[in-house]
This record gives sequence, structure tokens and C-alpha cells, in this order.
Amino acid sequence: MKLIRFLVAGLALCAAGMLSAKIVTKPVAYEHGGVKLEGWLAFDDEKVAAAKPAPGVLVLPEWWGLTEYPKGRAEQLAKLGYVAFAADMYGAGVTTADPKKAGELAGQFYGKPLMAERARAGLDQLLATGLVDTGRVAAIGYCFGGAAAQVLAYSGAPLAGLVSFHGSLVPASAEAAAKNHAKILVCHGAVDPFISADEIAAFT
Repeated sequence: MKLIRFLVAGLALCAAGMLSAKIVTKPVAYEHGGVKLEGWLAFDDEKVAAAKPAPGVLVLPEWWGLTEYPKGRAEQLAKLGYVAFAADMYGAGVTTADPKKAGELAGQFYGKPLMAERARAGLDQLLATGLVDTGRVAAIGYCFGGAAAQVLAYSGAPLAGLVSFHGSLVPASAEAAAKNHAKILVCHGAVDPFISADEIAAFT
């Protein structure tokens, strides 16, 4: 009986701790190249206050745009103690569930400086919060966002690391490799039909 009371008390304390943690989320309006953008900031105010400053993560979305998925990833990162900012690559409110439209939206960026520049605008918003340790910042991206994370690092952005999840692969030129400061992790399925074995080999 005492053991049961002890366990119940322990669970109650854990629940109280979980409830006391406050995940702050808010939209952040910004602009790049005349395009009005709206990102999503997420952090645990108690953990950030304790860290002084906290590590940061820039989340770069899939080609669907800034949907609930990358926002949710930012919130998951916030629960782990990071300050996370899900960047807007297309424009405030511009999302799609149509693959053809997504391809058109993403197609504006591939092979152009705009991809790194727009991703950097998101990174600048994360750094501008004043909550982030500038020496402990990473970028992660999914699909289109994985490519954006790569070219952001190749541009010389102050990133300690990047992770690309099933992202388009962008081989680094010698110049890009020289500018890169980030450790790189590419998580890519061997049978992913969107990226050929030749492309994987070229990237490697």
C-alpha cells in the first residue's frame, strides 16, 4: 500500500512538472526580398531561462510550405530545450497539398541564390530573438527543406550542424565546402525513389 501511495505521489509530481513547463509558440512576421513571410517560433520559457542562452534550431519545411508539420517539429524541439524557428520559404500563408503546385513553388529556388538567401532570412529571425547561443545553432530540413539546409551551410552561415531528412541532395563545390562550418548528417533511405543512386554517389 505504501508503495502504491509512493508511486501515485511520484506520478503526481511528474505531472505537475510537465504542466508547469510552458511551451511558448508564436507566429513571427518578417520580410525578405519584398516578400512578406511568417515563421513559427517555439521555446520552453523555463528551460531557455535556465540555459541562458539556449541552443537553437532552424526548421526548414518540405515543399508543401510552412504547414502544421514543421510547426509541430519546432514544438517538439522546444520541449527538448531548444529555441526552434520554423522558417517560411514561400510567403505568409502560402502552402499547398497539391504536388504539382508544390513543385512549382519549390522550383523557384533550386539552383538559385534565393534558396540560401531565404533560408538565411529565417536563420536571422532565430538569432534576432536574443534567446539563442550563436555558437550552438543547427538547421534541419525535410525534402525541399533538406536541400535548403545544405545550401544555407554552403553559403557560410554560422551553423554548427545541419541535418537533412529525405532531402534533395546538393553536392558542394570546392568553394561551398570551404565556406561551410557545419557538421553534416544526411538521413536518406536507400530505396527513396526520388533520388537516384547516381545522385547519392555524386553527393557522397
